[in-house]
Amino acid sequence: MTIFLVAAGGALGAIARYLVDFWVVSRGIPRVPLGTLVVNVSGSFALGLLVGILGTTGGPDWILTLLGTGFLAAYTTFSTWMFEAARLVQRGAYSAALLHLSITAGLGVGFAAAGLWIGSVVLIHGFR
Repeated sequence: MTIFLVAAGGALGAIARYLVDFWVVSRGIPRVPLGTLVVNVSGSFALGLLVGILGTTGGPDWILTLLGTGFLAAYTTFSTWMFEAARLVQRGAYSAALLHLSITAGLGVGFAAAGLWIGSVVLIHGFR
């Protein structure tokens, strides 16, 4: 059952990543990897939110397996993030590569923390 949940979530997460990346890239600045930034930051927020909610409410393990290990693991993409940074370095855009790495890491951690806080405090207990 666990493998099926991971596979099903992963398939849907990969499709979602493709669609979000395609949509962002079609509206963004060419040569700047905004699609991967949006995917990784939104995925970080979603995972923080999911863990916050499930950790506070004690939700069933299969939800974290399906959505966290399956969907969000396939939706976010560390390897593409690194590849895009390497491609920027290859083109001689060293500052852009460093900026891309720093912004994605900073926003990813920040949005994961925000999701965790919202999921574990705000949605459960409300603002205090």
